Amino acid sequence: MSNPFFTNSGPLKISEIFKILKIELKIEENLVVKDVQDLYNANKDCITFFHSKKYNQEAKKTKASYCITTQNLKDYLPKNCTPIVVENVLISTSLVTQKFYPNSIEDEYDASAVDIKDTTLKDVVTAGKNVLIGDNVKIGENCLIGHNSIIERNVQIGDNCKIGSNTILRNSVIKDNVTILDNCVIGKKGFGFFPSRNKNLRFPHIGIVIINENSEIGCGSTIDRGSLSNTEIGKNTFLDNQIHIAHNVKIGENTIIAGQVGIAGSSIIGNNVKIGGQAGISGHLRVGNNVEIGGGSGVIKDIPDNSKVMGYPAKSIREFLKDNR
Repeated sequence: MSNPFFTNSGPLKISEIFKILKIELKIEENLVVKDVQDLYNANKDCITFFHSKKYNQEAKKTKASYCITTQNLKDYLPKNCTPIVVENVLISTSLVTQKFYPNSIEDEYDASAVDIKDTTLKDVVTAGKNVLIGDNVKIGENCLIGHNSIIERNVQIGDNCKIGSNTILRNSVIKDNVTILDNCVIGKKGFGFFPSRNKNLRFPHIGIVIINENSEIGCGSTIDRGSLSNTEIGKNTFLDNQIHIAHNVKIGENTIIAGQVGIAGSSIIGNNVKIGGQAGISGHLRVGNNVEIGGGSGVIKDIPDNSKVMGYPAKSIREFLKDNR
């Protein structure tokens, strides 16, 4: 799903991109780039990035015309994709993304938000006291919104949804029959930046949060929007209280996650997964289908389908029990 909210300032000439990256190469001045996307979603006339061998399969299949990458990785790219070799892929990608989407860095409060009583939604939604609504908000039928909640700009909510009190939504698509409990923050920018002694360089977040049908998000949970892809919660997935889902995370269908779990950026969780309380999952990992992760575990490598793991680092239940007799 392409981002329906952020305005693309492109197309840009490839020569402009080379100038941003301080690259001096002879190239046809009139060649243009229409957008910046991840390896999987990029189409022809897009620029993408490839920074780790972990994504070499996606790199081989990308449809992008250009790819910001390193000397060691460029040979994985298909013939249709011209490599742009740089020293630091992520910083270079950040600079290019800011040029395409200059409003994607900051996350100030939504000054457009007004009391729901002053909008046309007052006749559609059952709302508590002090509910605020921002620009470009769409809400379906038979929805409830609790006291002091703010539906900031760029939110789509389907039918039969329940939003608790003291909750903030922005840059999100909420499908039908979703319940979001009290004190949640969904759709704010993720924790993406490059440390520097003088000033940390923030990474743009042009993705959104998608919460699919019949899911529930527990009290006090935070779900960050994606950077270059979307953060997504699958159908019929239930999150307990005080859970953090970082940017670009994909969680499959029929998954149950207990309280105080943290999932770091760009990890992919399969279908029918159960994760016990206070477990932590590192970034850029894949957890397969039908996996069970014990409470308090630390997952630092991929987990294949149909596994049961526990401990730190997480290992098979059988190994864990043997080591802890």
